[in-house]
Amino acid sequence: MSEIIITAEVRKTGKAGALRRTGKVPGIYYGHGQANVAVAIEELTLKPLYATTATHIINLKLEDGSTHPCILKAIDFDPVSERPVHFDLFGLNPNEEVTLEVPVKLTGGVPQGVKDGGILQHVLHRLRVSCLPKNIPDHLEVDVATLGLNKSIHVGDIQIPNVRVLEDARSTVVAVVPPVIEKEPEVVAADVVAAPAEPEVIGKGKKPEEEGEAPKAEKGAEKAEKPEKAEKPEKKPEKK
Repeated sequence: MSEIIITAEVRKTGKAGALRRTGKVPGIYYGHGQANVAVAIEELTLKPLYATTATHIINLKLEDGSTHPCILKAIDFDPVSERPVHFDLFGLNPNEEVTLEVPVKLTGGVPQGVKDGGILQHVLHRLRVSCLPKNIPDHLEVDVATLGLNKSIHVGDIQIPNVRVLEDARSTVVAVVPPVIEKEPEVVAADVVAAPAEPEVIGKGKKPEEEGEAPKAEKGAEKAEKPEKAEKPEKKPEKK
């Protein structure tokens, strides 16, 4: 386990905003059986504590000359600027187990399953563990050299001396899976495409038989026959 020495100043509560404007980040130091101490650290000094892939023990030096071994328990960031705005340091007791997250590091180079055409999936990048401070590992190594296609390594497969892994033993840490092959759309030959059904022809108008209407009269019978005109009587010759 690597160690980092950090110097911090004891701060007065209620001035967090003013501290941030001067480039410092407010935080709190606490531990079991220890008094809480409000502290402040330069932002650039704080960065190595969170911008890392390893776990460190922090030797926190205060203005009174005292040194406190601790770990970074939590850190909050501004959602817009992504700059740190607050941090928690947890004091370590050499005789008391501590729970923390440790990064997972894959070793062994390119897995055999990847050489065979598979894809490596690193599922869990950090694991929660419990151990004494002197046994805190920088990281957890997982050898993937012989990991074959369709094979995986689970939490239960990782054994670390003097360290208890607290994650579900069935959880997958890393696996090699087959590549995803997209199926091409099937092309249907033009000569086997079913011809569209012919549309049903609907006659215009209504059949008189269906609507109860009287059938139309035949041509020539539409008009009633007119009576013949009576012949005019012959004129009698006038008398002279």
